[in-house]
Amino acid sequence: MEAWLNVALATPFKLETRLIPDEQRRIEQTLCELVDELGCHLVLTTGGTGPAPRDVTPDATLAVADRLMPGFGEQMRQISLHYVPTAILSRQVGAIRKQALIINLPGQPKSIKQTLEGVKDEQGNTRVHGIFASVPYCIQLLEGPYVETHGAVVVAFRPKNAYHEITL
Repeated sequence: MEAWLNVALATPFKLETRLIPDEQRRIEQTLCELVDELGCHLVLTTGGTGPAPRDVTPDATLAVADRLMPGFGEQMRQISLHYVPTAILSRQVGAIRKQALIINLPGQPKSIKQTLEGVKDEQGNTRVHGIFASVPYCIQLLEGPYVETHGAVVVAFRPKNAYHEITL
């Protein structure tokens, strides 16, 4: 995840990393710490999104969320269905807590990259947009920082009136 963010983001960022067990209460506490105490604008979780009894990450996310962002989960499953038929078993969600966007990603590094970048053809052209194309604008709408991406990895989409002008 860190390697992908370093390649994808043009805007400098500070990374807060946590490795915690699949325990709902602990996940809830960590999400609250990252948003409420550390002021993170984006929280990405990995794994724990399946149907197994120990997969409680979406449950923890929804328990601390102020609002659900259903499009993120829908798009993650849509992307994953291009690769595996079991994508329908995923319970990935996106949600907002205060000023932060929280997204539950899959657990496998290859699947994380596919979900963030989307489906590309043999020439590298985007066939299905990855979820990260919408993340910078969502953070902006939540009054967070203006985040730019490297277009070769993922193009951040914004309406024309939401781009910052850079004058030299």
